[in-house]
Amino acid sequence: MKILVTGGLGFIGSHVVVELQNEGFEVVIIDNLSNSTIDVLKGITDITNMEPIFEKIDLREKGSVKDFFKRHKDINGVVHFAASKAVGESVDKPLVYYENNLNSLIYLLQELQKKESSYFIFSSSCTVYGEADALPITESALVKKAKSPYGNTKQIGEEIIMDTCKVVSGMNAIALRYFNPIGAHNSIKIGELPIGTPQNLVPFITQTAIGKREQLLVFGNDYPTGDGTCIRDYIHVVDLAKAHVMALKRLIQGSNQDNFEVFNIGTGKGSSVLEVIRAFENVSKTKLNYKIVGRREGDVIAAYADTTKANTVLGWKSKLSLKDALSSAWKWELNNS
Repeated sequence: MKILVTGGLGFIGSHVVVELQNEGFEVVIIDNLSNSTIDVLKGITDITNMEPIFEKIDLREKGSVKDFFKRHKDINGVVHFAASKAVGESVDKPLVYYENNLNSLIYLLQELQKKESSYFIFSSSCTVYGEADALPITESALVKKAKSPYGNTKQIGEEIIMDTCKVVSGMNAIALRYFNPIGAHNSIKIGELPIGTPQNLVPFITQTAIGKREQLLVFGNDYPTGDGTCIRDYIHVVDLAKAHVMALKRLIQGSNQDNFEVFNIGTGKGSSVLEVIRAFENVSKTKLNYKIVGRREGDVIAAYADTTKANTVLGWKSKLSLKDALSSAWKWELNNS
């Protein structure tokens, strides 16, 4: 089967393309290169010995989306990553996030609804839970008012997909609500390489360690946690990529119980910002220059997953540790510098 991966040259998307090709899928990538580079295509090809089809398209352009599906009539499966993804940036640029994250989703679904059958994997996020009432977070946890425009786009995105699946009989979808992806492929040929200032913790850590950044800022140490810093569930990107393949196969095989399902994808273990810093220092044998500053708007105190549903229903379980992820992220940084 031919599968479209939008945002397929991005951090998570590129790793999913690798896993899909390794499983025998033919992959077509759409990416506008707003937060990635064309060099990633070579990394994917080197790993899999297969070069996926690539088209540079901005999914906010409805005509371009329609034209793409006219040229690729045999695509029934989509794994959708193309979205802006930084919590802090979304607070500063809400309209950019609403336009990019929602319009692109709608235009894709409008084309898929024309098909007799289609399979859609949505890159969702634990941010849909907001500040959860209980930890670890299960899929039945209340979806609260989002803390950021980014989180809100994921909530609205899920609602759009669910409402569409209700009325389009041949459409089946899974939203993967994942926690904090980090790390790099063990080949060190693809990894997280943000354009501009990193918005996520681990690339900021590695760039500080290697000297690209003067100092790492830790946003707040007065949270009600063990050491006062925020807690997150950090999952190795390769584990996460494998979950997408399993979700897609679930839909193709007709194993899904509903035409719209959600799964948490995480390790089930929370680590504080300071714990991640210490773990990285141990892995890299490098002392980090970091500074505690005030809280950042949009951040929740703690979020880590209950992965029981993914483990038992989807048949997926994380295998790689925080140490594995940080080690691969550091090797990736060294290799790229």
